[in-house]
Amino acid sequence: MRYRRAFIPGGSFFFTLVTEKRRPLFASAKAVAVLKEAFRTVRSTRPFELDAIVVLPDHLHCIWTLPPGDVNYPARWAIIKRHVSRAMGSNEAALSEGSRQKRREYGFWQRRFWEHLIRDEEDLRRHLDYIHWNPVKHGYGRSVVEWPYSSFHRYVRERVYAADWGGAGTIPEGDFGE
Repeated sequence: MRYRRAFIPGGSFFFTLVTEKRRPLFASAKAVAVLKEAFRTVRSTRPFELDAIVVLPDHLHCIWTLPPGDVNYPARWAIIKRHVSRAMGSNEAALSEGSRQKRREYGFWQRRFWEHLIRDEEDLRRHLDYIHWNPVKHGYGRSVVEWPYSSFHRYVRERVYAADWGGAGTIPEGDFGE
């Protein structure tokens, strides 16, 4: 069975990317800053809207909306992943797996990523909630507002979420399985 990606011009997509072997490579503010710079670099030449994001030590979730007529999110991810890997000092030569060297992989990221086409407003809302609840789900705080590497703070400023949404002792509605 072959995996087929959805390619909808101008579509909105939910993504999950994981570090290789789930190592906590984004546990430092420096590493998160490198990721932010990679996003800025790619967006300057291959624009897209970054609708939501959360960066956890070993993975990230985000939602992008591509420009009308554009379907090429894989190229954007390839550039982002390469930028982060190089900036963080991952060493291709140290890899023992020949196929990784041939594919120019750096041992920072899992090879693939998960994407899901956002189908409608309800699907978008559920994925926004999932992204913003994720730090609490993984035990990085008792409330969503405690986690600094999340678009939740922007959504609070824009009055989309209340600052106490996902607070201690509450679980937002929706399916939060991975």
